[in-house]
Amino acid sequence: MNVLHEQLQSAIYSFGYNLLIQFGLNSQAAHYINTIALLIVFFVLLYFIAFVLRRILMLVLIKTIRRSKTRFDDFLIHNKVLKYLTYLIPLIIAKQSLPLIFTGFPQITYLSVKMVDIALIVAFTLLLKSVFYTFKDVLHSRKRFTDKPLDSYFQVVSILLYIVCFILIFSELTGKEPYGLLTALGAASAIVILVFKDTILGFVASIQVSSNDMVRVGDWIEMPKYGADGTVLMINLSTVKVQNFDKTVTTIPTYALISDSFKNYRTMQKSGGRRIKRSLNIKMGSIRFLQQDEIEDLKRIKLLKSYIIERQQEISTYNLNHVDDPTMLVNGRRMTNIGLFREYIKRYLLNNSNIHKQFHLMVRHMQPTEHGLPIEIYTFTNTVEWPKYEGIMADIFDHVLAVVPYFKLELFELPSASDIHEVLLATMNEKQ
Repeated sequence: MNVLHEQLQSAIYSFGYNLLIQFGLNSQAAHYINTIALLIVFFVLLYFIAFVLRRILMLVLIKTIRRSKTRFDDFLIHNKVLKYLTYLIPLIIAKQSLPLIFTGFPQITYLSVKMVDIALIVAFTLLLKSVFYTFKDVLHSRKRFTDKPLDSYFQVVSILLYIVCFILIFSELTGKEPYGLLTALGAASAIVILVFKDTILGFVASIQVSSNDMVRVGDWIEMPKYGADGTVLMINLSTVKVQNFDKTVTTIPTYALISDSFKNYRTMQKSGGRRIKRSLNIKMGSIRFLQQDEIEDLKRIKLLKSYIIERQQEISTYNLNHVDDPTMLVNGRRMTNIGLFREYIKRYLLNNSNIHKQFHLMVRHMQPTEHGLPIEIYTFTNTVEWPKYEGIMADIFDHVLAVVPYFKLELFELPSASDIHEVLLATMNEKQ
């Protein structure tokens, strides 16, 4: 086959050369002009082949592919697989044609073939990369792999392809075996590790994140150290891209997910309930025992009526058996306004259709502070949608804040400018 190929090359070259000799040119001039003519024909032929492949064949293929219902061929176009294939054909033709064109010019033939070989290596590397990324897109289109950090693994594949490409180009330029460069790289492994430190750390972190299912694309994560609070858009070899709720984008190093702490709200979203944990401060001077008429008035509250009757019976029985002097309120047991207030909030939440009944529900005292006694509501909504959650929480506290005066309690708040102004006016009026 090689003999036939060489004979064909010789015949093509000899045809032009002999034709020029017949026109009366000397052998040297005929040799140069024949080479230039073959070079021009070569470029015209390559241009024509490239035109046919890229303008006609590619357009027909792309139109056919876009009409199909499968997504695989769409990914082929998106990742430019067909485009890189069209690069290979002219390069292969060029490699076979250059020895014919530069017959009698061994140095030029050697250099031009080397350049074409390097171009073939680069084109083939890009083709392989596009094929791998097409495979990645196919996996991403499947539900099983939608939230997996596939970008990290395919970035590693890309880096390996580029390393192999570099080694092959180095071998082509120097004429040495690739093994020699690998040996040199082994000796310089410390430098390689230093240069690719972030890449290596990111790759290890990606594997740990994936295997431990720590983060997925689409998760809501919070990482205050990096100012991230939003949805994970992308996880690749070096970075995690998070779109915050204010529509800004925060980029986090992938290895930071392993080395630093972060909060993932995925389980909360899957549970179907979102926590409400908020307090209101009661002025401690307003906390007291309730008088009988006040208790009777609070019995009119539907949610508290049965509870008050039950508590009255329980307290009366206890005081009858254990209290010698019931005229002193401190002796024995009494109902307090804060106690009934807590019970009312609890029953109000239990009767609220927006509260998740399977999760914890508490209304509790917190540590008293200089701002009063915090009464904390700890419960869960039955939705995880942010706007609905905020609306439910606002409705609950609107109601709770409004009923505080009915229990003869006062909320604590720092004095405002109008409060101070009223005090000053009152003081001035007293002096007058």
